[in-house]
Amino acid sequence: MLEGKAVIGETDMLQTMQQDALDLASKALDIFDVTEATEIARFIKKEFDTTYGPGWQCIVGTDFGSFVTHCSGCFIYFCIGSLAILLFKGSAAPEAETNQFAALDAVKA
Repeated sequence: MLEGKAVIGETDMLQTMQQDALDLASKALDIFDVTEATEIARFIKKEFDTTYGPGWQCIVGTDFGSFVTHCSGCFIYFCIGSLAILLFKGSAAPEAETNQFAALDAVKA
């Protein structure tokens, strides 16, 4: 639907994993209406859990802030139009093994 219109804000993922996230978001937007943020998030999260192992978290919306701790190499924040998507694998490990991105604010439509 909106393929090619994604703008990556922050990421530490490998390029192939980033592309998977963008492709899944595009697929989710083909299946669900843009107003169905929870269903879009559920779809992306479940697909990443299946492909890359459990523990993924996904937040989708037009206006949110966040502060998360994530596994190294497992974080992406991107926008498709006015919809922002935050996808990360959570971690409770010591900070030496994790990264933190603070207060990412989605674009408000």
